[in-house]
Amino acid sequence: MKKAWILQGGWDGHEPHLTSARFAKMLQQHGYETLIQSSLDCLADLDAMMALDLLVFCWTMGEIKQDYTKNIAKAVGAGVGLAGCHGGMCDAFRKDTEWQFITGGQWVSHPGGDGVEYTVHIHHGSSPITQGLDDFAVSSEHYYLHIDPAIEVLASTRFPSVLYYHISNKPVDMPVAWTKFWGNGRVFYNSLGHHDDVFDKSPNAAVLMERGMLWAGEGKQYAIDHQLTTKRFENTAKMY
Repeated sequence: MKKAWILQGGWDGHEPHLTSARFAKMLQQHGYETLIQSSLDCLADLDAMMALDLLVFCWTMGEIKQDYTKNIAKAVGAGVGLAGCHGGMCDAFRKDTEWQFITGGQWVSHPGGDGVEYTVHIHHGSSPITQGLDDFAVSSEHYYLHIDPAIEVLASTRFPSVLYYHISNKPVDMPVAWTKFWGNGRVFYNSLGHHDDVFDKSPNAAVLMERGMLWAGEGKQYAIDHQLTTKRFENTAKMY
């Protein structure tokens, strides 16, 4: 049976208890054994993390110990998947640039606040995560992120949608959902999820989240099946 930890905490405005429960149910329906953790101290146990298939973060802002980030880097690098949504992953631990390197992006603004109407455009390509999905409308925060150019964009949205200082620039397509790799590990992010009910109001957002978590959780077994080791990362590991 595959195992996942879901870490809930940080700013309560993003309803981490509700999103954690939702994501746990999604994973359990696919045979996962899930454990919701309400403290980051579990990240001190690298051996326990190495035994997981997936880490899901629902932890907005806050701070993380450097040793914990190092353990995440090692566990994900070895094949443990990493997934999360909205501020629960890409606005967690704002001071930790290594965390941002692992996840692929960092929130910087949401012009217009909550209740902005916008369209999520699905990118169809090689990823099974977006297969059969259509573009969909959202009423929520419109996330503007600084991103890693290495990410594979699965969905995007057009900025600007409201008047703010950034409107002086040309229109840009901002990623909404993406994947990337960290060593042998798979990383998935979905910027939707300001409130838990966005996954009910925009069902395709829930499909993206469910498929993304499952995709990330398959990376460890893929690495085993294809005899991928962490030896190629040993020089990097020495930096830690």
